Amino acid sequence: MFWADKIAADSQGEQVVNDSKTPSGRVHVGSLRGVVIHDVIYRALKHAGKPVKFLYGVDDYDALDTVPKYLNQDKFSPYLGFPLCNVPAPEDTASDYAKYFMGEFLEVFEYLGIKPEIYYLRSHYRTGQLNRHIDIFLKNAHLVRQVYKEVSKADRPDNWYPFQVICEKCGKIATTVVTDYNGSEVFYTCKPDATDWVQGCGHSGWISPFDGNGKLPWKVEWVAKWDLLGVTIEMAGKDHSQKGGSRDVANAICRKVLQKQPPIHSPYEFILVNGTKMSSSRGVGSSAKEIAELLPPELLRFLMLRTQPRTVINFAPNYETITRLFRDYETLSKKYQAQPDLTEELMPLFYAQLGEEIKPDYSFDLSTLISLLQVPHINIKEEVAKRSPEPLSDYDWQMVNQRIAVAKKWLQDYADEEEKLVLYLEEVPEKAKNLSQEQVAYLEKLVENLQTAPVWEGEELQTTLFSTAKELQLQLPIAFQAVYLAFLGKERGPKAGALLSYLEKPFVISRLQEVIGERTIAKSP
Repeated sequence: MFWADKIAADSQGEQVVNDSKTPSGRVHVGSLRGVVIHDVIYRALKHAGKPVKFLYGVDDYDALDTVPKYLNQDKFSPYLGFPLCNVPAPEDTASDYAKYFMGEFLEVFEYLGIKPEIYYLRSHYRTGQLNRHIDIFLKNAHLVRQVYKEVSKADRPDNWYPFQVICEKCGKIATTVVTDYNGSEVFYTCKPDATDWVQGCGHSGWISPFDGNGKLPWKVEWVAKWDLLGVTIEMAGKDHSQKGGSRDVANAICRKVLQKQPPIHSPYEFILVNGTKMSSSRGVGSSAKEIAELLPPELLRFLMLRTQPRTVINFAPNYETITRLFRDYETLSKKYQAQPDLTEELMPLFYAQLGEEIKPDYSFDLSTLISLLQVPHINIKEEVAKRSPEPLSDYDWQMVNQRIAVAKKWLQDYADEEEKLVLYLEEVPEKAKNLSQEQVAYLEKLVENLQTAPVWEGEELQTTLFSTAKELQLQLPIAFQAVYLAFLGKERGPKAGALLSYLEKPFVISRLQEVIGERTIAKSP
């Protein structure tokens, strides 16, 4: 059984699935994994006919702790330590910093067909919805301190209280420390040395902790949200799920202070981009919006779902990774079209769809499109039509156009020079003049075999390339290297048979003969 369907099968009664994000900067593709995982759990419960709600929270009362490198440092540095919702937006398209960056992320939600109920914590604090929980945790501060010590070995002073006031004088929330509670007000100090990244102003005094004057620390806040919203299922990333980590602390606080069971939980692994963990403040990797602009929504969802949640996804938007992603999707799509049973193997494909129906996938190979787009004088749509075994429907063309857009975007924004196809149409590449004798012999035999080739098509030509190497007992990498050098000036390239099929037969024969001639001249005494 697919992992999400198992969660659904084991669930009893109405379920509330929750996830959340601190919008500290441009949201990276890594943050999408949790979103898609929770969305699929929600869909699995709906698919099983069970009552369920899906909530997504914006933790916008968290402090701005770093100014992302892509923002004006002078403009935003004065707001370090402020609640994110009290920081101005980088542009006037949003009312504040949190809504600016969350707005971009929510556009990706819409693109992926993810439609949770969105809530902003500022509203829960300012309207008093969290007042009862603030009072409970302040009155039971000793129990919270015990949990921190027992679970995470973190000692808190006896006068430490789980609350952070927004300083009345300087507006910072990251630098305030509460040391007393009289049942209606807390005593706090905005400490100059509270953090090593921003200084407090030194102000102190009594203030009500209610109605938005401050916030609970996030591990305690997590518990308050669970209770307020009735959350029954919430997964967490591996970093929060370590033994003694954030989730263990929150679970223990839930049991010890509220005397309630925490939501169902299972950890999920990171998404790495080129081996690097995402950070929305450091700008490492690719943003969710950028990847959404590259991949169709079903493919982006499939990227998240074809791997078990507990397994790392190492996503590098290079040629090999992108083309394999499309091939894997197309393979499952063909299996479903051949036998439309929702086996466990096919569930990632099912949950990758924006709706409840698996749409047929007209698979014109992405790697072929990437190559065709780089061949001069080719009309790509005419070429696609010519290579298709049957006339294309409007839906087929919709899929083809989508793939062409992906190929163009990838070539424009992601392909490095080694991955780009640069055909030498006018002259023999310089590197082709240094072929070995056995490579020249291979090209000579290849010319003979190509001249008698009955069909000028990719698979037929690929077979000819293989059989010629086998005929000469030449290792395939050495043989194919000679072909790539002759036309691309590189030792590697796209599928060689397909490459030759894009070119006119007389040109291919002529170029190979030129390379043979150049090599002969170069070696002459």
